[in-house]
Amino acid sequence: MPLILAPVGQEMKIVKIVADEKTKKHLANLGVLVQGKITVLSSSGGSAVCAVKEGRLALDRNLSSHIFVA
Repeated sequence: MPLILAPVGQEMKIVKIVADEKTKKHLANLGVLVQGKITVLSSSGGSAVCAVKEGRLALDRNLSSHIFVA
């Protein structure tokens, strides 16, 4: 399922990132990697605030719809 639909507060595993190489590299620098863990802390209007490793980041609707989790 896309990250945009992930339940709030539940740790999920990233299974696929559908984006161009530049975006994938940017996400990797932020710690968002395939097989990595991510937790949605809050979600509204399609944008999401997520916990990745020791930090938090905000993803807009477009980007969060291209990250698939299980």
